[in-house]
Amino acid sequence: MTTAAVLARPDSLLKRPGVPNFSSGPCAKRPGWSLKALSNAALGRSHRAKIGKTRLKQAIDLTREVLEVPADYLIGIVPASDTGAYEMAMWTMLGARPVTMAAWESFGEGWVTDAVKQLKLADCETLTAPYGEIVNLRKIDTKNRDVCFTWNGTTSGVRVPDADWIAADREGLTFCDATSAAFAQRLDWPKLDVTTFSWQKALGGEAAHGMLILSPRAVQRLETYKPAWPLPKIFRLTSGGKLIKGIFEGETINTPSMLCVEDYIDALTWAKKVGGLTGLIKRADSNTRAIASFVKANDWIDFLAVKPKTRSNTSVCLKFTDPAVTRLSADEQANFAKAIVAYLEKEGVGFDLGHYRDAPPGLRIWCGATVQTRDVKALLPWIARAFAAEKAKLK
Repeated sequence: MTTAAVLARPDSLLKRPGVPNFSSGPCAKRPGWSLKALSNAALGRSHRAKIGKTRLKQAIDLTREVLEVPADYLIGIVPASDTGAYEMAMWTMLGARPVTMAAWESFGEGWVTDAVKQLKLADCETLTAPYGEIVNLRKIDTKNRDVCFTWNGTTSGVRVPDADWIAADREGLTFCDATSAAFAQRLDWPKLDVTTFSWQKALGGEAAHGMLILSPRAVQRLETYKPAWPLPKIFRLTSGGKLIKGIFEGETINTPSMLCVEDYIDALTWAKKVGGLTGLIKRADSNTRAIASFVKANDWIDFLAVKPKTRSNTSVCLKFTDPAVTRLSADEQANFAKAIVAYLEKEGVGFDLGHYRDAPPGLRIWCGATVQTRDVKALLPWIARAFAAEKAKLK
């Protein structure tokens, strides 16, 4: 629907999203969710009791089933969300060989900072690209070097199109931050050695818990390499040179929230009902196609991601291309975007749509599988109305 067509309609004739939650984390709960879904939570019980470990193991097993993780890969529940999981992997395994850090958005840049300024790795190559673009993946020596990258840039809406650039006969390890890709994009497991994500992304789980998935090669690294720096207890994955296997069987390093565990199990159970990974990807793609149609019909808005093949189907980032906006200063453009977000929130049709604080001014719409396509379609005309209203205020 074009802007003119939207403006010709009174508010009363515009549909409103049934669920106006479009945050990129924590994301919308699965359709039909209610607190009743958590009635089986092992509340008031120890996570180390049989009932606690059973529920944690179920969360791990369902993760393997839905994400189609190979049987010889280990899956662990760790503290501090995706950040904790990824830093745990970096601090315990990097430094064994040269590493390439690839970044094209804020979280990837954060991993670069860890590698360069905190771990101070001796042989550390850094490849970066501006928001909306991606590094030349073919230039990365994946055969001889460790590689750290984000599969999907949550703050830029840019994702890797595939894993063909990763050598099958590599000697190094690949460290993949998959937190806004898991459950919406198909991960190429044979090319990934360390993969992390968090519950509050894709399936709308609650925060503070991270997932760490290790290939056999990653386990070998852990058992044969000792970092030069001290490791806090919360990062330790080995004891006496051997992997602490309990972490990957439901025995967490610290105390998890059993309420959050139950919520994650509920989301995974729903994922199976909608067709597993294939069904989840289909739902996310449908949401993104709705936005693509809207962008095509309106020349004042576009994807932040430059190339179609690298556009995310989860954290969809948009920029305003109207000359009346682009001629504004950076601060003025940011204020313009914030005004549109405020308009949508005031109308109750869209929440948490603002661009990430370090990203270019614009909108970010979560399109993961827990979001209904009809809600995305209902949101878009309101964005057009908000844009027209704010543009009219410009001098």
